[in-house]
Amino acid sequence: MMRKKTSSTKEQILKMLKVQKRLTVGEMADQLQITEMAVRRHLSALEREELIESTLVRQPMGRPTNVYQLSVKGHQRFPRHYQQTMLDFLADLEQMGGKRIIAELFQNRQERMKKLYEQQFGDKSFEGKIKELVVVQNEHGYMSELLEHDDGSFELVEHNCPIAEVAQAYPIACECERKLFETLIHEAEIVPKTCLADGDDACRYHIKRKK
Repeated sequence: MMRKKTSSTKEQILKMLKVQKRLTVGEMADQLQITEMAVRRHLSALEREELIESTLVRQPMGRPTNVYQLSVKGHQRFPRHYQQTMLDFLADLEQMGGKRIIAELFQNRQERMKKLYEQQFGDKSFEGKIKELVVVQNEHGYMSELLEHDDGSFELVEHNCPIAEVAQAYPIACECERKLFETLIHEAEIVPKTCLADGDDACRYHIKRKK
């Protein structure tokens, strides 16, 4: 029971910061009707989870005080319906211009990503490029890891797909992603094995050097 109450109080603090943006320990204690010591205990836990951050603010009188706000990770705890909004936009575009315009949209994104990252890959070795791909994908939230096989090939495993619902409705998104990988690592042959958009537990790509 105590654990449930602690979790509930932490959630209340997160909601307060979401609505009110910036609060001191005293302000939170007054609103929650608990002691400042209890608030600090919850704030310490939330800071360890990287859900909040604090700024030391000077006061006209007295000592500076910490003001707390949600971190980027904290904001992400709250529901956002970006994927559904994106799907709605894509459906509208398809209705206006047909499947061709959807294909062009994803191909334009592929070209834009290529221009953005090709310099990072240009002077690296084959293995270095693959490792750089893992870094790039993780920057975009794919939770990627790289496995190396005895035959010198690799397996890129992505445990998360930020556009899984979009890719489920528009498979060309996955194909453009694979083509982008092969453009950035032109020596590679990249074969998709499993896909989150198809209901698999991860996206897996087998990567080997072209003969």
